[in-house]
Amino acid sequence: MDKNWLAFWNDRYREKEFAYGTQPNEYFKQCLEQTSGSGAILMGSEGEGRNAVYAAKQGWDVSAYDISEEGYKKAQRLAEEYQVRLDYRVGELPDLDFLPEAFDAAALIYAHIPPHLRMDYHRLIDSYLKPGGYLLFEAYSKSHLAYRGKNGQVGGPGKLEMLFSVAEIQSYFPNYKYLELEERVVELSEGNRHQGLGSVIRFFGQKK
Repeated sequence: MDKNWLAFWNDRYREKEFAYGTQPNEYFKQCLEQTSGSGAILMGSEGEGRNAVYAAKQGWDVSAYDISEEGYKKAQRLAEEYQVRLDYRVGELPDLDFLPEAFDAAALIYAHIPPHLRMDYHRLIDSYLKPGGYLLFEAYSKSHLAYRGKNGQVGGPGKLEMLFSVAEIQSYFPNYKYLELEERVVELSEGNRHQGLGSVIRFFGQKK
């Protein structure tokens, strides 16, 4: 594990305020409403738990993971506040013992993991999904750097290789029915760290 990467996220989540707020990501919320509506869901790079807690409130059996112990602590606080339970594991994804084809859905919401890990992690996520399972994804696109340059409050990585393209999503998840896959400009309002116009990739798919 990259110690600088881990320290970055622990420092961010150690702050008193929730970096991205406590309400769910709007695209995640919209997509979740279009799924089967229940079952087991895996939340990737879940940080402070806002999306995991929302899914649990809707009746999902929620598993989540992140490298940050500080993110885990805040997610547990949020879960306790809303009286829901999360199976939240801390560490690198390959070491967390999730089972093949155990999940009806998986979500990657602003899961900007380092490029050298991306293909392996996405293949693992795919392996954890049942056939017919849903994948919900939103992250900053490669066009986002221009928006970040105009407004640092919109957030997102400052390096091109940390951002996504439609073609990359197609290469990571080829065996899916693409219910939606597009790059678009959206107005973000999520806590203190996602404020303003940004360019994102949105992907809602169903595993064949």
